[in-house]
Amino acid sequence: MSDFKLTRRRIRGGYYEGLLTTNARLKGQPVVELHLPDTSLGDVSITATGKGGKTWDVIAKIPSVSINEGIQTYILRDGNSGDTLDSFAVVTGEPLQEDLRSEISLMRAELDMLKRSFRRHVVDSSG
Repeated sequence: MSDFKLTRRRIRGGYYEGLLTTNARLKGQPVVELHLPDTSLGDVSITATGKGGKTWDVIAKIPSVSINEGIQTYILRDGNSGDTLDSFAVVTGEPLQEDLRSEISLMRAELDMLKRSFRRHVVDSSG
């Protein structure tokens, strides 16, 4: 488990912005990397905030070449331990609307099935 906590501030104009904090004693500056599940997108900018050497501003440029049709999941990792600090998804494309609708429809059907099963269980156990 990482000694760091990364709190997202915002994603705007192609940049991820966050605040990295720790309670651990460090030698040197932390390393944070931006990844797609199968590709490293490189290190991110880390700037000490001056609050006792335990907080840093984190800015990661989201490369435009990595934004493609569908869902892209970006992962920010501790560069030393490899632990995931934060993740976010970028969803694009028209065909995706159909995928989301079908996924919601499937989830509704599963929820209805669970409701029926639960009601049947309540009736059987109280009767």
